[in-house]
Amino acid sequence: MSINISSLLESRTACEKADAADPLANRREEFHLPQGLIYLDGNSLGPMPKKALEHLEQAIRNEWAEELISSWNNAGWWELPQTLGEMIAPVVGAASGQLIVSDSTSLNLYKTVHAALGLRPERTVIISEADSFPTDLYILEGVTSTQQNIQRRLVGVDGDSLDELLDENVAVVTLSHVNFRTGELLPIEELVKKTHDAGALFILDTCHSAGVLPVELDKWGVDFAVGCTYKYLNGGPGSPAFVYVAKRHQQAAVNPLSGWWGHARPFAFEKDFQAAEGIIRFQTGTQPVLSLRGLQAGLEIAQAVDQKLVRQKSQRLTQLFLELVESRCGEYGVTLQSPTDPEKRGSQVALHCLNGFAVIQALIARKIIADFRAPGIMRFGFAPLYLRYTDVWDAAEALTDVLKTEEWREERFQQKHEVT
Repeated sequence: MSINISSLLESRTACEKADAADPLANRREEFHLPQGLIYLDGNSLGPMPKKALEHLEQAIRNEWAEELISSWNNAGWWELPQTLGEMIAPVVGAASGQLIVSDSTSLNLYKTVHAALGLRPERTVIISEADSFPTDLYILEGVTSTQQNIQRRLVGVDGDSLDELLDENVAVVTLSHVNFRTGELLPIEELVKKTHDAGALFILDTCHSAGVLPVELDKWGVDFAVGCTYKYLNGGPGSPAFVYVAKRHQQAAVNPLSGWWGHARPFAFEKDFQAAEGIIRFQTGTQPVLSLRGLQAGLEIAQAVDQKLVRQKSQRLTQLFLELVESRCGEYGVTLQSPTDPEKRGSQVALHCLNGFAVIQALIARKIIADFRAPGIMRFGFAPLYLRYTDVWDAAEALTDVLKTEEWREERFQQKHEVT
C-alpha cells in the first residue's frame, strides 16, 4: 500500500494547510511541549500531558499530605492498577477484566512466560526473535537458566522464520508487535494462528504499538500481552507497565511472583498464598501510587481519541519524513532501515548512518529531539497527537543541513552519554 502525500512534498506551506485541516490538531494543546522544540522521541518517552500536573498535585497535596493512609480507601489508591487497566483495555482491544497496570514490562514478561509454560507443562521450548528488545531476551535467559529443561529458539539465529521453528515441543512464542530498532510491524493475527495451530501459546509485547496504532488483543486471539505506558501512552518516565491475560487462561494461569497484592485476601495476612480471582492474581507487590496517578492523564487522552485516525496520521507523518529524507540525504551515507510499505511500519522511521550518534546530538542542539540505537541507527518516532506536518518538514530540513554542512563533526557532538 502507498500513502499519497505528494502535495505535502511540494512545500512547507502545503504542510501548514494539512496541519490546519488535521482532525487531531486540537490534541496538541493537551501536552506540555517546550517552545520551539520538535519532539520525535515519543517512541522512547512521551511528553507530559498538562493534566498530569493536576493529578499529581491532587495526589500529593490532598491525598498524601492531608488524607495520608486513608487515601488507600478514600482516594481509590488500592484499586488503581485495575482502574487504569480498565482504561487501557479498549485502547488495545481487550474486554473488561483482562488487564491491569502493574510493575514493569520486564517483570510482566517474566510472569507471563512462566504462566504460559505452566499451561503447557509437557513442552520445553520458548521462541522469540534475535532482534527483540534486549530486556525481552534477558528475561528469557533468566527463565532458561532456572529451568534446565527449557530451551530458547530465536528467529534470526536458529531459523529464518517462525514457521521453521514451530513444532510439537514449543510451549510459548513471544514477539514484539513493532521492532524497536527498525519500526517493522509484524502481522500478529497471522502469527498467533500459526502458533495456536502448533499447540503453543502467544505472548505479545506492545511497547512500541499501544497508543499509536490499532491493537486487537481479543480479536487476534493473543494469550498474554505486556506493554509499557511511558511511550505513546505518555505516562511519564518509568511509569508502570501493563499485563494482559486472556480470560480463558486466568483460572489456570499461575503468577510465579506471588506477592501479597495478588492474594485473595491480602489483609487477612495469612501465612500461605492463595491467588485472587481473575487478572488481580497477576499483581505482585505494593504499587507506586504517584506514578499511577501521573499515568492517569495520559490514559484519559488515549481513551478519547479514535485509534484509526491516529494510525492514518501516523502513516502520513512517517511517509512524509521517509520521502523527504530519501530525496535529500541519500548522498550523505544515510540509508533507510524501516519498511517502505506503511502497512508494515509502525510509527517510527529508522535511518542508518555511520556517524549517527553525532548527527542526533547535532539535531538535539537544534531542539529537534530523536535518539540513537547502536550500531548506527537514528530513530525518529512520530506521535500523531502532538506532532504536526510542519514539524516533519522542519526536521527533514534540519537533518539535511546537519549532514550537508558536516556540523556533526564538531567536538561537542562526539561526547557519549549514558542514555542515547
